[in-house]
Amino acid sequence: TKISALLSLVAATTASVSAYNAKPSLSGATAKAAKPEAAAAAGRRDFLTSAATTAASLAFGLPAAASLIANPQPANAGAPSDLTDVYFGVGCFWHIQHEFVEAERKLLGRGDKELTSLTGYAGGKSTDKEGRVCYHNFQSIADYGKLGHGEVVGMKLPESSIGDFAKEYFDLFTPKGERVDPMDRGGEYRSLIGLPGGVKNPRYAEVEAAATAKGMKLEEGKGNDPDTLGRKLVYVYDTAKFPFYQGEAYHQFHNDFQSPAYGKKYNDLAKEAVEDGRVKVTGCPDRI
Repeated sequence: TKISALLSLVAATTASVSAYNAKPSLSGATAKAAKPEAAAAAGRRDFLTSAATTAASLAFGLPAAASLIANPQPANAGAPSDLTDVYFGVGCFWHIQHEFVEAERKLLGRGDKELTSLTGYAGGKSTDKEGRVCYHNFQSIADYGKLGHGEVVGMKLPESSIGDFAKEYFDLFTPKGERVDPMDRGGEYRSLIGLPGGVKNPRYAEVEAAATAKGMKLEEGKGNDPDTLGRKLVYVYDTAKFPFYQGEAYHQFHNDFQSPAYGKKYNDLAKEAVEDGRVKVTGCPDRI
């Protein structure tokens, strides 16, 4: 029947497009040599997507199926209900956010509107009376440093990917085990990781292995912990006791001082995230 034929077409095309999107990226000479093949593959993908979408939406009148074909779910992105809230911090969160955005793209195949890495604060024992944690501000409202928090990047991951993201995290340290911005000092810039259950998380052993491979040690965080500079140490927090507090819109997808400017396309991700609700209003002083 037409419906059966459509369903077969949907399945085949979605699998083809998802497989294409899941391919690892290439660089350097390998990328140059692969350009003709990549262009041809992209052409085949676009043709299949276009043909299947047209068939679904026009011939059979099934817009939902057409949408599925045109916007396939990344193979490893995970359904919202299957994702775990974690956070990582090491120095200024502007640089760390960019690195984890790239990790989400590389490891999970996420697109711009599926990115979950957001700057914020964690590891402190308290908030202000309104439940806020804010960046330093002239009004002295819920200052994260005074509240004992550190700068982090929070994200939503499939639990099975925690180990892979831990490896990405420890790759952010210098060969000597230091953060890349040692000029930023104080507990606000300490190294920290947040996992559900903390050191009792089922994937903790993978995180510990990633740390050991880089000559780093882990320690259970108690809250309001001091700086880790010069200690090759990372605090591990239980996210139930020390949750993530999203940072202000101004601090999302921001350029940093360790790298060349990331460009307007990257910076504009902040506006997109505010518009689609991924970035919430915090009640803190902000500039948007």
